[in-house]
Amino acid sequence: MPTSVIAYIALLALVGLLRLFELRISRRNQRLMLQAGAKKPVDPGFRWMVLFHATFLISAGLEVLLFHRPLIPALAACAALVFVLSNLLRYWVIRTLAVRWNVQVMDSTALGVVTTGPFKWIRHPNYLGVFLELISLALIHTAWITAIWGCLVFALVIRDRIALEEKVLMASLVYRERMASKPRFLPGLF
Repeated sequence: MPTSVIAYIALLALVGLLRLFELRISRRNQRLMLQAGAKKPVDPGFRWMVLFHATFLISAGLEVLLFHRPLIPALAACAALVFVLSNLLRYWVIRTLAVRWNVQVMDSTALGVVTTGPFKWIRHPNYLGVFLELISLALIHTAWITAIWGCLVFALVIRDRIALEEKVLMASLVYRERMASKPRFLPGLF
């Protein structure tokens, strides 16, 4: 097995471990938010989000292994740069939200509305970061089938999730006043 494939599988495993670590942080934050008065609406799509992430990582690894996807240095370098930048964005979100960061939909508006960090410009920087992370992670080792199906399925999975999240958050007058005029994902677009 080529060294690049071993390194890629190790990267996928590391991302999987980081997701598990993030789930632990999320559970802790969720307990703290509930104690502080936040509410947790029913989110039937959460299990699909978890299943999607696990399936995506497995798919990328299997595609590289089974279809002998080559490592194309120029593509790998560009994808790796996007991967690093997307994770910097995601961790900026986590740091900005602090105890309010959670992988599940939470009505935390009673605890205040965060308008700093990336939320200064867009309402959902974490979803943007995850989308860019997924497509770049697949393309680091040319897993283009996973990149395509992953983007399409992720869009379907988060469509309902964002609708629920915005329904919950926009119910707050303070949130609407501070965030409704900001775009969802890209500053100045949509």
